Amino acid sequence: MFNWQDIQIFLEVARADRLTDAARRLTIDHSTVSRRIRRFETELNTQLFERSTHGYKLTAAGEQLLLFAEEMARQATGATESISNQNLQVSGQIRVGVTEGFGTYVITPLLSAFQRRYPDVTVELLAVPRAVNLARHEADLAITIDRPKNAEMVVSRLCDYRLRLYGETGYLARRGKPSSIGELSRFELIGYVDDQVFSDQLCYLDPLLRELPTPPHFAQRSTSVITQLHAVRAGAGIAILPCFMADQAPDLHSLLQSEIDICREFWIAARAEQRQLLRVRLLWQFLKEAIELNQPWLLGESDTGLQLPLAVPRA
Repeated sequence: MFNWQDIQIFLEVARADRLTDAARRLTIDHSTVSRRIRRFETELNTQLFERSTHGYKLTAAGEQLLLFAEEMARQATGATESISNQNLQVSGQIRVGVTEGFGTYVITPLLSAFQRRYPDVTVELLAVPRAVNLARHEADLAITIDRPKNAEMVVSRLCDYRLRLYGETGYLARRGKPSSIGELSRFELIGYVDDQVFSDQLCYLDPLLRELPTPPHFAQRSTSVITQLHAVRAGAGIAILPCFMADQAPDLHSLLQSEIDICREFWIAARAEQRQLLRVRLLWQFLKEAIELNQPWLLGESDTGLQLPLAVPRA
């Protein structure tokens, strides 16, 4: 007979690959996680993980056990939610994965309205400069710039957003403004680190740079769009930035609007079993409605700022 705690620890290590990350999710010491995994393997008389300096990788036996463990977790979650939903009390934790710029400038302030309605819900926001892996249970719900292709995911288009070229007031006073894309060669550029870009959707500079008569000069590159925003505001150069970020900065000015007009999409996704949870369904519905309310602002077509919804979905 399996010990349910052993299964939970096994699942977290399998999902995280590293003891420290699994221990953080489990809120126990990493040495305890290591000891429990070794004891579990001894009880099963089977090695579940290959250990290395890069982390824990599942063996063939571990992969087989993972299928059963995932199903056990789904059944346990479903039973818990079925019982707790009888009194329609919305509580618990939701982990949301989202790109850092959108998470910081849009999702975080919107969540304040949701949590005023549901104060017993704790939202863990993973606002990171990379894609969050729902299949590995890094989050319950994700907002991504690429449409997830996993057939086990429930996926919906969340919104469109626009990006433009921006420069800071003092920098433009010193260097002037470009009158065409071809003039970008004489300006310092700020962009992503090429080999660290996690999605082709972020390679919006590439087609523009191919039009330049001479190679461009990058003053700074960063994996973080927020870092890029601050570099532009510090007068280090010019960059393509989301309107929902740059238009909030009064010292930034959009450039070459008729020539550089880039639109991208955000998608919202969850694993099918997580999408059935009441708290996840309510947050999903809230985000869809709140983002739709702000679609003109996200497209740079309104200067009203982020609008908080007047009503929040009820259970």
